[in-house]
Amino acid sequence: MMRAGVGVTCLLACGIATACAQGEPDWVPLFDGRSLDGWTPKISGYPLGEDPMGTFRVEDGLLTVGYERYGEFGDRFGHLFYEEPYSDYRLLIEYRFVGAQAPGGAAWALRNSGVMVHAQDPETMTAVQDFPISVEVQFLGGNGEDERPTANVCTPGTEIVMNGAPVPGHCTDSSSPTFHGEEWVTTEITVLGDSLFVHVVAGDTVLTYGHATIGGGVVNGYDPAAKPDGAVLSRGYIALQSESHPIQFRRVLLQRLDGR
Repeated sequence: MMRAGVGVTCLLACGIATACAQGEPDWVPLFDGRSLDGWTPKISGYPLGEDPMGTFRVEDGLLTVGYERYGEFGDRFGHLFYEEPYSDYRLLIEYRFVGAQAPGGAAWALRNSGVMVHAQDPETMTAVQDFPISVEVQFLGGNGEDERPTANVCTPGTEIVMNGAPVPGHCTDSSSPTFHGEEWVTTEITVLGDSLFVHVVAGDTVLTYGHATIGGGVVNGYDPAAKPDGAVLSRGYIALQSESHPIQFRRVLLQRLDGR
């Protein structure tokens, strides 16, 4: 399969440090380091655009996700949506986990966050919906003891195919190393419609899958009209997560692969 003159072999072989020979589109910052222009929060339990606890903000040039005003977290999962949907692109994100988890956060959410790709239009989410219907690139930080790979894939309200077979579980681990502490981690995600998703961590390909469709569970409180099971998922929004552990983003860059 070819998209915008960029072949699959090239996409699998090239990290951000090595340009594919057929002409690289520019990397465009989605986060400008000064403001959240172009981004809209959606916190479970609140209407789109409302973030009364100041979950998402800019501090010292970093897009910061924090919970100082929450008290108990209370399953108030949040997502920060970028304003434009995309289909074929690369996304580069530098992140680090910082500090302690918010009181009342689930054990599984310790040093856990991520970015949703091909997410539903946030305008179609209900006020009480916990996660957008999407494909999640899950970020995990080490707990100092266990192996916890990052750039895994989870499927809230979606289904994917890996190695020629449907993936039965909600989350599938990548082959990445574990990153303990508060070091910066660089992750690159290539998305080609519904056909190909490639996760790269620190220059190494750690997970590949494709054939994304709407379906399955692990999403609650949604409008049934927004979940037509079986529909091909070839386009959608990008959204950064808040799941109870503080995280910071230094760069969020996008490279379009659709020739636009």
